Amino acid sequence: MAYDEGLLQRVREVSDTGAEWVEKKMFGGVAIMLNGNMAFGIVEDELMVRVGPDAYEDALAQKHCRELDFTGRPMRGMVMVSAAGIDADEDLAAWTRRGVAFAGSLPVK
Repeated sequence: MAYDEGLLQRVREVSDTGAEWVEKKMFGGVAIMLNGNMAFGIVEDELMVRVGPDAYEDALAQKHCRELDFTGRPMRGMVMVSAAGIDADEDLAAWTRRGVAFAGSLPVK
């Protein structure tokens, strides 16, 4: 698996985390880490978002969103947003904000 470099550039342009993040290659893609915690990432042309357990069901109810499942067992609190769901910059920014909000609520690693 690879990740879409163009999508990564778009993420850099539309995301205002208010903090420094670290881009780390993992999951066959790239993860965006905030204070040592994963906020979101890119796998192929999709956005992987860590929304947390409390926002999980609401996130899954959104169009173009599904469970994150790499191993046959869904990872509760993590979702995948298809390319169609992040085609517009405002949608991409909204999803990255969700990931940043959850990662920012966690203790610094």
